[in-house]
Amino acid sequence: QVQLVESGGGLVQPGGSLRLSCAASGFTFSNWPMTWYRQAPGKERELVASISTWGISTNYADSVKGRFTISRDNAKNTVYLQMNSLKFEDTAVYYCSRNRGEYWGQGTQVTVSS
Repeated sequence: QVQLVESGGGLVQPGGSLRLSCAASGFTFSNWPMTWYRQAPGKERELVASISTWGISTNYADSVKGRFTISRDNAKNTVYLQMNSLKFEDTAVYYCSRNRGEYWGQGTQVTVSS
C-alpha cells in the first residue's frame, strides 16, 4: 500500500533552516507529482510547494517563494523541502502528499521559535 513518511522537522530559530524529507513506497514514485502541505494550529491545511514527476516544474505558495525549495530524487523515492530563512509563521505540521491530497503522510512538526 501507499506509504509516505516525513522526517526532518524540529525546533529552529527565526532565520534558520531545515530540510524535510518524505520517503515514499508502495507505488511507482516517478509517475506521480508530489506536494508539500502544512497546517498551523487553528488554520486550514495549505499547499506549500509541488513538483512534477521528474522535477522539471515546481510551484510555491507566495508565502514561501524565494525561501523554500522543493526537490525530488526518484532513485531514492524521496521528495524534499529545503526551508531557509524560517519565520515564526512557518510553524506548522508539514505533510507530504502524492499528487494533491490523494495520500498523506503522518506529518512532521516544524516549530520556529526564539
